[in-house]
Amino acid sequence: MNKNHQHHTNSHLRNTFFSEIGIGISANSILLLFHILKFTSGYRSKPTDLPIGLLALIHLLMLLITAFIATDIFITQREWNDSTCKFIIYMYRIFRGLSLCTTSLLSVLQAIILSPRNSCLANFKRISPYHMSCALLFLSIFYMFISSHLLVSIIATPNLTLNNVMYVTQSCSILPMSYLMQSTFSTLLALREAFLISLMVLSTCYMMTLLFRHKKQSQHLHSTSLSPKASPEQRATRTILMLMSFFLLMSILDSIISCSRTMFLNDPTCHCIQLFVVHIYATISPFVFMSTEKHIGNLLRSMCKRG
Repeated sequence: MNKNHQHHTNSHLRNTFFSEIGIGISANSILLLFHILKFTSGYRSKPTDLPIGLLALIHLLMLLITAFIATDIFITQREWNDSTCKFIIYMYRIFRGLSLCTTSLLSVLQAIILSPRNSCLANFKRISPYHMSCALLFLSIFYMFISSHLLVSIIATPNLTLNNVMYVTQSCSILPMSYLMQSTFSTLLALREAFLISLMVLSTCYMMTLLFRHKKQSQHLHSTSLSPKASPEQRATRTILMLMSFFLLMSILDSIISCSRTMFLNDPTCHCIQLFVVHIYATISPFVFMSTEKHIGNLLRSMCKRG
């Protein structure tokens, strides 16, 4: 009875997880295609187009790797060797880190765009795609370094049962590290996450303050009950604010599940729930971005007519 119940639960988890990945891959592919077509068709680009397009590419690659990982969690197949485990899990962690870096960069960029001319952030308004790429490259190299311990600790799951080995997939597990190694890499990772999430929180609070101030000024100037139409910058800011809030909520949920996983090292169900929660943001974000793009339908229709 328990085995049947567990099989039924795993079946539901598998179907839900693959549905999430499928929707996420499709949505991010459309968003990435839109930004490529927008660039090649000569449409006037916005400062946020590069990080949004980059985020779609990162999420697309991350979800494709996740689909590969999911097949080894839910579907019995030929076991991976050490090299395959190290490469797949390491690349997955890199793309997760890049998602956080790009999301943080996007929130800071939107705060700069919205900032008034007399603010200290106004000096950064002419920031170029080159500078954004350099900032992202630096953060990526730093994250590749602090994730390098995975190249040692990730192994193909041994046939012998070992204590304290953490389940990743059917083929891969994480070996326990020495206290010094674990403390060093955990501290570096925590500092990076704290820095990027702090940037997100600060820029989010700053944007909320600016929007609130603008709303008060509008109410003062317009005594009528009709509210003035929001500018494109304000609409984009509201979209990014919603995404930042959602991202932070998913990060908190991920942290709670990660802590619970330390108590249940080899519980695949707990790991699957964590993977599902982690990828909700990557699946939902392209729909939110596309909902604010008025030209997406026109551009795709015009490209279809040309074809």
